[in-house]
Amino acid sequence: MAIYQIDPERLSISVENARAAAAPFAEEYQSGEPYNHICIDNFLPEEVLRKVQKDVATLEEGEDSDTFERAQENLKTQYNPERLPVYSRELFHAFNSRPFILFLEEMTGIKGLIPDPYYIGAGIHRVKNGGHLDIHADFNLHKQMVVERRLNVLIYLNDDWREEWGGSFEIWSNDMTTKVKSFVPTFNRMCCFSTGTSTFHGNPEKVNHPDGEPRQSIALYYYTATWDPSRKAHSTIFKPRPGTEDQFDRQSHRQEVLENWLPPVVYRRIYPRLARLGF
Repeated sequence: MAIYQIDPERLSISVENARAAAAPFAEEYQSGEPYNHICIDNFLPEEVLRKVQKDVATLEEGEDSDTFERAQENLKTQYNPERLPVYSRELFHAFNSRPFILFLEEMTGIKGLIPDPYYIGAGIHRVKNGGHLDIHADFNLHKQMVVERRLNVLIYLNDDWREEWGGSFEIWSNDMTTKVKSFVPTFNRMCCFSTGTSTFHGNPEKVNHPDGEPRQSIALYYYTATWDPSRKAHSTIFKPRPGTEDQFDRQSHRQEVLENWLPPVVYRRIYPRLARLGF
């Protein structure tokens, strides 16, 4: 039986059932090291994700998708939920609804979670063979809503995925000296974790499915109204793994230097032009 018993047709669940589903996982999540996290198998009714798989199979790169091809994030495409077929789009709306928010609050102990109606960076993620996402900490400020990023939820769509096919989700120590845990991105596995400036994670091992199948997942992000304007906002912070060929993120470093040293009005005016030139 699935953990989160959402109705496969109506995509609904009662608040009481949502909270009850979360309660058995609260202690494990809140005691996670080096930062709070959990991995739960058989998370949704299988019928739900089978329908999502069919929807995802129709997606092509183009409008309402972003593709990344650089050293730290390669052969990865993100599809905004609002461009998905109806069923999958409505599932994302269900993930932004009160029952799922209360499920997450019960499990994580984080109160006042706010879903993202813009789905910044969220949606369907697809990584092709040869692609990867280096170890990183996520951006900490949602600039449109001025809220603090607190939580990531990942649900995998890959049938019978094996560790040797790459793409495992890795959790690293705060000082980036040790890989603490690794989770194979297999079908209906949900990984949830708290986010911060040193919550390093990623899927750095290149995808190498023998039949060329991509690694695919649902990605969801949640926030709280706890942003302090005295804090420093940052974009994604990539960290090379020790003893590997991972590359230092010079582009983000240059952006940070410019933002720190230029007057805001000058930075806003010139940086978009520099970015188009690959600066």
